[in-house]
Amino acid sequence: MKPQSLLQLPSQKCTTGCPILDRLLGGGIPCDSVTEIVAESGSGKTQICLQLSLHVQLPVSHGGLAASSLYLHTEFPFPFRRLHQLCLSFRSSNAHHFPINDNPCDRIFVQSVHSVDHLLEIMSKTEPFIENSKTQVPVRLIVIDSIAALFRSEFDNTPVELKRRSSLFFKISSKLKALAKRFNLAVLVTNQVVDLMGPNEGINGLRIGNLGCLYTSGRRVSPALGLAWANCVNSRLFLSRNEDATREENGKLNGESGGFVFKKTRRKLYVVYAPHLPESSCEFEITREGLFGVERQLTG
Repeated sequence: MKPQSLLQLPSQKCTTGCPILDRLLGGGIPCDSVTEIVAESGSGKTQICLQLSLHVQLPVSHGGLAASSLYLHTEFPFPFRRLHQLCLSFRSSNAHHFPINDNPCDRIFVQSVHSVDHLLEIMSKTEPFIENSKTQVPVRLIVIDSIAALFRSEFDNTPVELKRRSSLFFKISSKLKALAKRFNLAVLVTNQVVDLMGPNEGINGLRIGNLGCLYTSGRRVSPALGLAWANCVNSRLFLSRNEDATREENGKLNGESGGFVFKKTRRKLYVVYAPHLPESSCEFEITREGLFGVERQLTG
């Protein structure tokens, strides 16, 4: 079998629900591939996952995959309230695609995951589950939110444990890639960050992707799980958030005496690496209706 790449073989994409983000990502999240979103807590990782789980249900003609999704969550509790809020907005904007009493949340299969062994057990049952779902609305999206939470406390920092951990990374990723290829799925995995100490760039002194360093909340950070996991995903996206002081009517800024200090959260999505995408980024905002790119800040 000849090696294949996303660069050589254009794949079907699933819309994020935002034309600006879709344009940045070359049409959306690709099928037959594992895409990772890296960010600190509160940056929008789960927002994108929930939004994609809804928009995957749209017809192919409107950027979706006419499919359902399997959402594996390791962070508790699962944000059902936010999902229902996004669902109302999604349902209102796309009412002509669904029956009157239809509930898009019914096509998001949510499953909690408590350990690495539990994840592997679930993944062993995923293939027959997807096979059986073909008679209804097929599953074309798998979300794992987040992978890092499963490895946070189960392993010691010893050579034997690190080797075992790396072996599990490849086992999990190979299963995900096999599922993605067989069923033409989009796989979206979230990851956390750790503070990066020392003068070296990237992970363990190695630059990975377009960005030498990642910054969020004024800190230099690195994706969790290290280089071994970085080799397990096809594409990596990074979300940053930073607080900016805004000018008052009297012209005073943060740090000057008197008056009030107003802060605004600025969020940005970066393409760290992807075989089918150039180095690019854009600002985005999170609203009640969802996560949306900001046109004027598009760069590339």
